[in-house]
Amino acid sequence: MSSAASAPEVNAPSSFKRKSDDIGWKYGYLADPNNPSKVTCKRCKKEVNGGIYRLKQHVAGIGNTCGKCFHATDEEKAECAQAIQSAQDKKKAKRAHNDDVRKEVNIDGNGDGSVASPLVVDDGSVEVVGSSSRPNTLGPMDKFANPIDPPKDATTTQAKRQQSITAALFKERLWKAKQYLARWMYQSNIAFNAIQNDAFKRFCEAIGRFGPGFEIPPQYELGGKLLKEEVERTKELLRAHEEERVLTGCSVMTDAWSDRKRRSIMNLCSHCQLGTSFLESREASDEPHTAELIFNYVDGCIERMGEENVVQVVTDNASNNMAAKEMLKEKRPRIFWSACATHTINLMLQSIGTDPKFKQTIDKAKAATIFIYSHHRTLALMRKWTKKRDIIRPGITRFASAYLTLQSMHKKRNELRNMTWSSEWTNNNLTKAGKGKAAGTTLGSRAFWNGVSRCLKVFGPLVHLLRMVDSDRASMAFVYGQILSAKKVIKEVVYDNKESEYKPIIEAMDKKMKNRLDGPLQLAAYLLNPFYSYADRGIFLDETIMDGFFTAVETFYHCDGDKQSQVINVDFEKFKKQEGFFGKFAARHGCRDMNFSPAGWWATYGCHTPTLQRMAIRILSLTASASGCERNWSTFEGIHTKKRNRLDVNRLENLVYVQFNARLMEKQEKNKEKNNQIDVLVANDAIHVQDWLIEEAYGPEYPVNVDNDDIIDVETGLAWSMEDEVTEPNRPRRTRTVRELYEDDFKSDSEGDVDVNDEEIEYEDDENEVGVDPMDDLDEDAA
Repeated sequence: MSSAASAPEVNAPSSFKRKSDDIGWKYGYLADPNNPSKVTCKRCKKEVNGGIYRLKQHVAGIGNTCGKCFHATDEEKAECAQAIQSAQDKKKAKRAHNDDVRKEVNIDGNGDGSVASPLVVDDGSVEVVGSSSRPNTLGPMDKFANPIDPPKDATTTQAKRQQSITAALFKERLWKAKQYLARWMYQSNIAFNAIQNDAFKRFCEAIGRFGPGFEIPPQYELGGKLLKEEVERTKELLRAHEEERVLTGCSVMTDAWSDRKRRSIMNLCSHCQLGTSFLESREASDEPHTAELIFNYVDGCIERMGEENVVQVVTDNASNNMAAKEMLKEKRPRIFWSACATHTINLMLQSIGTDPKFKQTIDKAKAATIFIYSHHRTLALMRKWTKKRDIIRPGITRFASAYLTLQSMHKKRNELRNMTWSSEWTNNNLTKAGKGKAAGTTLGSRAFWNGVSRCLKVFGPLVHLLRMVDSDRASMAFVYGQILSAKKVIKEVVYDNKESEYKPIIEAMDKKMKNRLDGPLQLAAYLLNPFYSYADRGIFLDETIMDGFFTAVETFYHCDGDKQSQVINVDFEKFKKQEGFFGKFAARHGCRDMNFSPAGWWATYGCHTPTLQRMAIRILSLTASASGCERNWSTFEGIHTKKRNRLDVNRLENLVYVQFNARLMEKQEKNKEKNNQIDVLVANDAIHVQDWLIEEAYGPEYPVNVDNDDIIDVETGLAWSMEDEVTEPNRPRRTRTVRELYEDDFKSDSEGDVDVNDEEIEYEDDENEVGVDPMDDLDEDAA
């Protein structure tokens, strides 16, 4: 029972609520929508200064700064106290991580960096350089030390005098040091979140340990010796990937790309259980991309890696790739060649999107967003009603942009409808006729929002699958089974088994997946994954699945009849009948959650069937997509900008090798600390959202002005006439745009983690909605 009587809860107006997942908003609302630092408690009606963090303290009865809520129940107090403790634990973990990063720095070559190196300065005194210990506490004499910005007439010795920066005693000097850093970032156009990079933190620690007199490396060293050393260091760090390839096999992925100088570049990536790594690239500007060229490039990579370590090659379905597939099959018949699942599922979604009942809704949504984003006044009005949140969400493909934008509009449907009914909208001359009137009718129509809901329900299961296969996980084990699950959801949940409704959608899916996602490798992975075969024994009776499995065995153990017979007639029978370790309680219960590792399951329970075990582990460790190559193009495009387009191919390859693989390893470390998920559909580049901003964006003509009102860029908020880089929708087909997948590497602190600033107004964005279940919130009436 509660120790306090619960007061009736106050239903605050929607404008007084914050779009946040913080548990504190369950118990409070903004006293003033223009002042986020003042929050009213729903239980006792007390107005608390200091934002939502102080409100949680108030409800939990912690501290003496905001008083205690006597109407909160014990459960509510415990919930808020737990939220506060969780935020504090997160801050402690972050500080511990930063301390660990600092300890990793070693500029002395002594292993742990604990031994300092003496430095004799001009006046004969000896200073300690490179010590890993904290600086000595400053004493009274330190007030005579020179400021960090010495006068122009200071001597060299005075200027280089060791500065001990202690925030507690010399805040002014610390602030000046930060000003120098900020000035460099502003002038060099460095993103603010770059300071969260661990490599930058190590750099700052190394500079601090070195002391005054640090010499900036010249450009030729950065692009020469230092870059080569970093490449060798990265190769050493990736040695674990090489070892994993030997144990569990790997996939080889290849793709082609044209850079800003129209140079054609081909690259190779490898994927194993540890993730994707960049291998190499080559310029092929003067060579046609024939099947023979692709075959020779892939075959050479397989030869260097060892044929016994490569299980499959993954590419898109271009005709030259399919011809290269036949050439590889003839030379290396035991290696599979798979179509990219991400590419195939996108084709499914695009095909379904052409159905009139979906296309009509998408076209109406596009027309509305085009009108809103084409005029300064309507754009400002929309951002006012949505609390400065955009409704357009750039995605990695045009369809991903369509889905994410529809999802964003659906979440803001009440704000958008209220906007069209407001006097600011109805009194605007732009909205009284033509496209403006049509946009208002669309956004105020209940039928339109029902159509949006229907689109999201149908596309949702496939988008969920797209997120899975487009990630860096070993998705081969689940791709075929999840396609079957998506079909079942569409049939039974979305259309309630009405064949006339779901039949066109299922036919479109089957047409696109045929000979792409229903091959022997996908079917064998589906059969060998106990998540499916233990739950449905009928899988073993399916002729199509068993035929695919037999073909996969014959390919994997090519020309080895003894092993083929051992797998099919002995080992597989034990797995099917759950004999030996396969029948253990832990084995049967350890495969009921999709988050388990099928390859790890076989490594644990398949010891008494070693021939089948080896095959199962290698197949279930595979990726189903070539997304790693496209993420690699993001790194290429980010490095090879117009300001750096003189980079030669070798230096470009080295920079990509270091940057892409460094990000990969950093992401792996963060995933070990916390199971954070990235929405792989979201992109920073707006190239795939052009047709939601302007009419005929991908057509032969590209209008720059709409009704004499300059177009506003969704990313920068600037007029497009001010940005010479934006209007490039007609790039060559093989040109890849920046696909930033590491955006949440540098997440801002949540509300409960930051110090309260009474004067700062924060506006929520849509980042906390990334990765939500597409089926959530769709059953709510749009009215």
